Amino acid sequence: MVDYLRQIWDVDSLSPHGICLLWRPELVWTHALSDLLIGLAYFSIPVALGVFVMRRRDLAFSWMFWCFVFFILACGTTHFMAIWTLWVPDYGAEAVLKVVTAAASVATAVMLWPLLPRALALPSPEALRAANRELATRVAERDAALDALRRETAERLKAEEMLRQSQKMEAIGQLTGGVAHDFNNLLTAVGANLERIERQAEDGSSIRRSARSATAAVERASKLVRQLLAFARKQPLDPRRTDVNAAVENLSDLLDRTLGAGIRIELAPRSGPLFAQVDTNGLESAILNLAVNARDAMPTGGVLRIETGTLRADGGDADLPAGDYVTIEVSDTGSGMGPEIASHAFEPFFTTKEVGQGSGLGLSQVWGFVKQSSGHVTLRSAPGEGTCVRIILPVAEPDRAPASEPAAEPALGAAPRIALA
Repeated sequence: MVDYLRQIWDVDSLSPHGICLLWRPELVWTHALSDLLIGLAYFSIPVALGVFVMRRRDLAFSWMFWCFVFFILACGTTHFMAIWTLWVPDYGAEAVLKVVTAAASVATAVMLWPLLPRALALPSPEALRAANRELATRVAERDAALDALRRETAERLKAEEMLRQSQKMEAIGQLTGGVAHDFNNLLTAVGANLERIERQAEDGSSIRRSARSATAAVERASKLVRQLLAFARKQPLDPRRTDVNAAVENLSDLLDRTLGAGIRIELAPRSGPLFAQVDTNGLESAILNLAVNARDAMPTGGVLRIETGTLRADGGDADLPAGDYVTIEVSDTGSGMGPEIASHAFEPFFTTKEVGQGSGLGLSQVWGFVKQSSGHVTLRSAPGEGTCVRIILPVAEPDRAPASEPAAEPALGAAPRIALA
């Protein structure tokens, strides 16, 4: 073995490869330049592969790339060795280099072929793009489902809140109605006794003056009782076929005198008569209450707009059965209300006014009157954007009264039947 290696490295009896080319310059330099370019290319390729593998840590079978790097470097070195042997007959070193290159080549080939099925099983770029598209579609479907779930949850919470509010108003109405009824009986007894005392007292006596003052207080208390009964939906009503446009038009003079010069009144009636089955005086009282509340919300003046129209309900709203309705919208350009205040606006005795400036029964009376009339009332308001209250009343059926029957004239002179807030 030692003699074999000594013979391989012995160059004394050998001639350089250039002799075989007869030292013809065109042949020698063509071989030298070609091997030089091939060797440089072989050295640049593994460098690029090494950088690629080091940058891509997630690359599958990265160890196979390092095998290619070693194999290609060995091949490139053989080309540089070929240039060396053109002038130096160092064929033993060249032989050892080729043995190393052959070993690297065979090892790479042996490891490559079993790896081929696993490499072919890897997803192609097109398969990855298709998977990405499917994943994006599923993500979009999931997002859409989440949005739908959020909307459904919000609607459910809103419906639950509306149900709780309706139950609360119903409970308050029942309690208010019972208290108002009993309190009215007490006021009747007190009023009768005060009237008897006043009749028996001498003219101009302090007893008669005190009795008259007490009687006036009883009348004010009776007015509050009527408002509470209106909220509790227990006030006596006389629903009839009423032309809403005519009722609003007849109220315009009273509204002008009540609201003052700083507020401009705009009437926007729907063309043609609008007949609703409603108590005329109760409707007047409701509109006047809303107008007075709007006036209080516009201390520096503004616009009060009363608009009438029609509405067809499909039954989707639990508070509004399917059918045709007449609408009356009373809107103002006042300060408006936030959501927290608006949610309590129809509750009795709830008011944002200072003590002594309002009883807090105006909107609650409107709510009770409309509910007792088989209608519905909504409120839309925002701070700085004014308030709009919408009264929805059932349409009067034509067969309930002759078509030629004129609309009931509003009893504007009957002051006790109009309750102000």
